[in-house]
Amino acid sequence: MQQGHKALWDNCLHLIRQNISEQTFKTWFEPIVFESFDEAQKMVLVQVPSQYFYEYLEQNFVHLMGWALTVSFKANVILKYRLLTDKENRKVQEWEGDRPADIDGPQPNGRVNKSPTVLDGVGRDLNSQLDPRKTFDNFIEGDSNKLPRTIGLSVAEHPGKSTFNPFFIFGPSGCGKTHLINAIGVEAKRLYPQKRVIYVSARLFQVQFTDAVRQNTVNDFINFYQSIDMLIVDDIQEWVSSPKTLDTFFHVFDHLFRLGKQIVLASDRPPVDLAGVKDRLLTRFSCGLIAELEKPNVQLCIDILNSKCRRDGLKIPADVIQFIAHTANGSVRDLEGVLTSLMAYSIVYNSNIDMRLAERVIKRAVKVDNHPLTVDDILEKVCEHYNVTQQSVFSKSRKRDLVQVRQVSMYLAQKYTKMPASRIGQLIGGRDHSTVLHSCATIEKRMKVDKLFLEELRSIENSFKLKD
Repeated sequence: MQQGHKALWDNCLHLIRQNISEQTFKTWFEPIVFESFDEAQKMVLVQVPSQYFYEYLEQNFVHLMGWALTVSFKANVILKYRLLTDKENRKVQEWEGDRPADIDGPQPNGRVNKSPTVLDGVGRDLNSQLDPRKTFDNFIEGDSNKLPRTIGLSVAEHPGKSTFNPFFIFGPSGCGKTHLINAIGVEAKRLYPQKRVIYVSARLFQVQFTDAVRQNTVNDFINFYQSIDMLIVDDIQEWVSSPKTLDTFFHVFDHLFRLGKQIVLASDRPPVDLAGVKDRLLTRFSCGLIAELEKPNVQLCIDILNSKCRRDGLKIPADVIQFIAHTANGSVRDLEGVLTSLMAYSIVYNSNIDMRLAERVIKRAVKVDNHPLTVDDILEKVCEHYNVTQQSVFSKSRKRDLVQVRQVSMYLAQKYTKMPASRIGQLIGGRDHSTVLHSCATIEKRMKVDKLFLEELRSIENSFKLKD
């Protein structure tokens, strides 16, 4: 039966293909993988490559897809999107698409109404594209974010009426920029429901602009954004190599600023480091308030974890919370990933969340560069590979196999830790720094002439999922 449904899906794609450009079809529809059709719920399940992919489809093609699905399946069908986030463990994310209120048929020129874009919001209720889950209530305050959070709340309460316009927030990935700017929009919309508030990523803005150029509707595109009361743009560093997008945004920015409309911008770097952006725009970025959002320190990470545990009803021991906070290295995104994984592992294996489970999850949920190796980590893997005990490595024995284990451990320790040779020697059997240097030189020399040994060393490194 699913084969028949697959044929209906293929027909749906055929209809869509007739109503958009070939390049657009190849970019946004060919990568979609049909999975199944639920007749009872009238729902088509498809797999998409990323969350951004799903968001873009819903933002720009929901009416076109709705029309094509209705024609093909002879019913008011809704799409459900699935993203495979972990192939090894078959972990997925799923989103249910919006059901279009009205589906138009083909126009006299053989096309459906133009592919929906953000411009369709003109003259009716505007989709703010804000995430209602990211609010000030769950944006935990700490030393690293106190100023941006305080100013952000003030901006939300008095949009366009303070000296904090534009409000420019910058900081490294994972520090909470997207959460904060969403919270500003959500709060402003709550206080001023009549205001036109919109959140847009720099990438989506650029895609919309490119579509407007292709459809010869650039003026409509600019007019739409100039009608916004609060414009929130995320990741504007992505425009540094896009001069035409920057020039267009300049006109939007200048118009909104002169009218006293609020502008909120987020970037991974301050304006001065946005190479490729013209001075006329940089000076406008800098004329309001620039606030740095730093990575949360350990205490703030602990507070964030405790808050999320209370919200999700999780019970995690204090020592595990401490361990996660130290290991996540100040990334809120990693904290969320670890908690989600802990909850999943706990349910699947029907086990308590303890330190052993946390260590197991951390290795999968946190990037290696955020989880520095220790000499103990390296010793454990090397000894496991050669099937010897650490006690024998620490001994004074000069047996050839133990000497090799010792030398390999010292070489990897010097390569992957920031410890001086003297400290490495002390931790590996109380040797001095000259022994460590000699061991490293020996290993490097052997690697050049012994391919089997080189492969063996790479195998040990791969056990840590390290990069050369």
